[in-house]
Amino acid sequence: MFSGLIAHLGRIAAIDGDLEHGITLTVHAPAAIADGVEIKDSVAINGVCLTVTAVDAETMRFDVVPETIRRAAFDRLAPGMPANVELSLRLGDRLGGHLVYGHVDAHAAIIAKDPEGQGFRLAVETPPEIAAYIVEKGYVAVDGVSLTVASTAAGRFTIALIPETAKRTTLGTKGAGDRVTLEIDPVARYAHGAAAAYANGGVRSDEIAWAFEI
Repeated sequence: MFSGLIAHLGRIAAIDGDLEHGITLTVHAPAAIADGVEIKDSVAINGVCLTVTAVDAETMRFDVVPETIRRAAFDRLAPGMPANVELSLRLGDRLGGHLVYGHVDAHAAIIAKDPEGQGFRLAVETPPEIAAYIVEKGYVAVDGVSLTVASTAAGRFTIALIPETAKRTTLGTKGAGDRVTLEIDPVARYAHGAAAAYANGGVRSDEIAWAFEI
């Protein structure tokens, strides 16, 4: 489980293997490793929850299966690219963003990145399969970054990117045409699922009310 608050900006060091059958991804992130990373730990790379298979003082390695490559567009990664790195939450940590599972739902292209105030207005494609979960003022994780949806329109949504987020994450260097990973807010996922079940007669209205009270 993650918060979507990116503490470390790493770098893709190496990609070995076959994109069709799986790759070994090596990420250079000494500052993150110094915070405490061990083999079998879960670490989010660009919002994708991966398991550490090897680690030294400067790099950590991950096995990435074809399903993850497809979902996260990892076939577009190349050595030298920046990567958002977030270590998994510990019990008692502050939850400053929102709950992020690291289970990426889709990837999409950045449509536009325009200066706005001190930061930027970022427009991102909305894949049809997750459009119902992207709502104004709701949460979405973009490249693993917890962000608030500023507006929605047909086929797109926008976020207001503050300077601090631009400086600390991949979203500062990415622009129109670059691809990002997307993960919908788990609250939206469960609420949508409960409402759909109710509409189909599978859940009582009082059960939906109880779900929103917890």
